[in-house]
Amino acid sequence: MPKPIKPYLTKLERRAAKKAAQAQINRRHNLGHSAKTMAGWVVGVAALWFVCAWLVASFSPKGPDLSVAVPILGREHITPGTVYKEYNSNPPSSGPHDPQDAPTGFYTSVLPDEQLVHNLEHGQIWISYQPDLPAPALAGLQKLTGDFVIITPRSQNDTDIALTAWGRQDKFNLGPDGLDTQRVSDFILRYQNLGPERLNTPGTHSN
Repeated sequence: MPKPIKPYLTKLERRAAKKAAQAQINRRHNLGHSAKTMAGWVVGVAALWFVCAWLVASFSPKGPDLSVAVPILGREHITPGTVYKEYNSNPPSSGPHDPQDAPTGFYTSVLPDEQLVHNLEHGQIWISYQPDLPAPALAGLQKLTGDFVIITPRSQNDTDIALTAWGRQDKFNLGPDGLDTQRVSDFILRYQNLGPERLNTPGTHSN
């Protein structure tokens, strides 16, 4: 005769069924949690990649390099106040210089070439401008000041603007649209902190 069907489950059978159901729920939960974790990692990595790409684009030169290399003259110190006349570029981009550099920043007063060459030795960018530069161009230059930038007037320049780093230089006149700030920014990005004596946090000056 066929075995009669039990009208109910035993306590042991109910416990086993409950355990099996809970195990299935746990497996589904773990699978969902793993999927969410993996999705989170993918989103995080993608976001990090986009941030890195944005930073590289933001802090990379955008135009062509129009500067020229200038042979290095040396880097010996001379007595403060000495006028050195044998520099091989205008403004000078290397060579004998004062023992003390100048604080970085924007100046409306002239500083000695010999002192500013020391700034170049520390990897700073020297932006020199004709004293009669129009006010909008001066305002544009002032916005470009930074820890590694010193900006001074210099009447001996043979162009409106001269961008100088240690052994590197770019000179140009103002165009119809005024100051080419992108050209200046690109030069700073390419050549700041590349001098033979690099500084981490130079002093600053505002005048």
